[in-house]
Amino acid sequence: INDRHNTVTLIMFRELRKVRMLYSLLQIWESIKSGAALENPMLLNRFLLLTFADLKKYHFYYWFCYPALCFPDGIHIVQKPVCLGDKFSLNQIQALQKAYDELCQSEGVTALPYFLIKYHDNSVVVSPLKKWDGFFQDQGGKVTVGVYDPCNLSHYPGWPLRNFLILASHKWGDILQSIEVLCFRDRTMQGVRDITHSIIFEIKLPQGAFGPDCPKAVGWEKNQKGGMGPRVVNLSECMDPKRFAESSVDLNLKLMCWRLVPTLDLEKIVSAKCLLLGAGTLGCSVARTLMGWGVRKITFVDNARISYSNPVRQPLYEFEDCLSGGKPKALAAAERLQKIFPGVNSEGYNMSIPMPGHPVNFSEVTMAQARKDVATLEELIDAHDVVFLLMDTRESRWLPAVIAASKRKLVINAALGFDTFVVMRHGLKKPKQQETGNACFSTAPGPSDLLGSSLFSNIPGYKLGCYFCNDVVAPGDSTRDRTLDQQCTVSRPGLAMIAGALAVELMVSVLQHPEGGYAVASSSDDRMNEPPTSLGLVPHQIRGFLSRFDNVLPVSLAFDKCTACSPKLSKTLEGLSFFFFLRS
Repeated sequence: INDRHNTVTLIMFRELRKVRMLYSLLQIWESIKSGAALENPMLLNRFLLLTFADLKKYHFYYWFCYPALCFPDGIHIVQKPVCLGDKFSLNQIQALQKAYDELCQSEGVTALPYFLIKYHDNSVVVSPLKKWDGFFQDQGGKVTVGVYDPCNLSHYPGWPLRNFLILASHKWGDILQSIEVLCFRDRTMQGVRDITHSIIFEIKLPQGAFGPDCPKAVGWEKNQKGGMGPRVVNLSECMDPKRFAESSVDLNLKLMCWRLVPTLDLEKIVSAKCLLLGAGTLGCSVARTLMGWGVRKITFVDNARISYSNPVRQPLYEFEDCLSGGKPKALAAAERLQKIFPGVNSEGYNMSIPMPGHPVNFSEVTMAQARKDVATLEELIDAHDVVFLLMDTRESRWLPAVIAASKRKLVINAALGFDTFVVMRHGLKKPKQQETGNACFSTAPGPSDLLGSSLFSNIPGYKLGCYFCNDVVAPGDSTRDRTLDQQCTVSRPGLAMIAGALAVELMVSVLQHPEGGYAVASSSDDRMNEPPTSLGLVPHQIRGFLSRFDNVLPVSLAFDKCTACSPKLSKTLEGLSFFFFLRS
């Protein structure tokens, strides 16, 4: 009979020791007083196991207790223990083994903890405890009891004998002066069964040793140092450091599900393949937050090199990365993620993204490289689930936005001002098979669509606008004829980390919604309403104003003539690919 408890704190582990020990003792004592232990001797052999698992350090604490009731004045041995072979003949030993096996078979058990024995010159008879009455009538007052003994010490019995002697003294102490005990040790040595190393001895039973109260007891196992305390197994030393890091990352996420957000679907987040277009201040912040959520696939695209101004603002780079002209940002960022967490699958592509307003030289080499860059970008967007637009300029976001819209990929866009930012998800167009035959699946909102939604509420994901839907002019060269401060993204230092974190949290909220990218957009008016997911709202845009420490959640409809996501543009793109971009 076992009593196992795994505690959630080390303090609880220590405090539970006395409580569970007392409970087990009372259970044993009650079974002795009621006589239930005679019918079911296993009630005498309770054991207690307390455990505590420190899953962050992989330290496992365990403490066994085998509750054993004690006689007030100890146990007095009348005849010292001797090996069974010194007292029994070979025929008696064989008869004992056969009789024990037959008793176990008749009782339907593999091993019987306690049994009665009477033996003559060449015969041995065994019986269960419950048939005590009349069993020893022909023995002249001699009583022999067998105890299945786990102990290996040649002159000492195991702990199960203690509780049986308490039972014997309580039930028959008034009529028995002593009792002979055979510690039955059934072992298999080199494939051969052997019981000859069992021991037999005689014990004097105390008279009237107990009152109504439960006797004192012992039973807690000592630790490796011989002290009264738990044993500790440190598995962290046996683990591969990479596997250790991976399980620790997973643990932090699983703890979120344990109590805080039980409905959180971690698999949707961890399995998301994320493409980061831009490996600068925003890209670094987004990548670190993605790893915090357990995302395993992160790919960078950037054509810049690390400069001396970058490391203080971009946490994936160091001073050494700036030397000798600087390492390519995309490659260095991917390499650094592997060093931070070896379990992440990170890649970097040092390439340029063709931009409107930035003419391409029509030489064969330049044209070939531009064609290759467009093809690579298409392949990358097609191979990932979420595309983050994290570039410096407005026009650099256009081509990825067009491709992602045509391939129906979830796009998360983040852009910075000096003390303002915008984080948004692009509208996710319905699959082709849903675009025809049903007006409600139209990719662009018509007059009938506007009746069920306003500019501020109830806009489903497939009607939401993209980054370019609100533009009044087509994207062009925003760096032309600009001063240095106008060419660079000059922002308050904390702004990128705020926007980058919100971009990832927006992605996670979208993935947790049952409709994903098609989820109705939450607005500022929804802040007091019941959130649509266990993580809260799923906005279309988050526009932040750091000078006021304020955020708003605007929602806007898609523009049917948008230069990036309009249906006509997506249809034109199909089959034309590079030649379409070349004309753009």
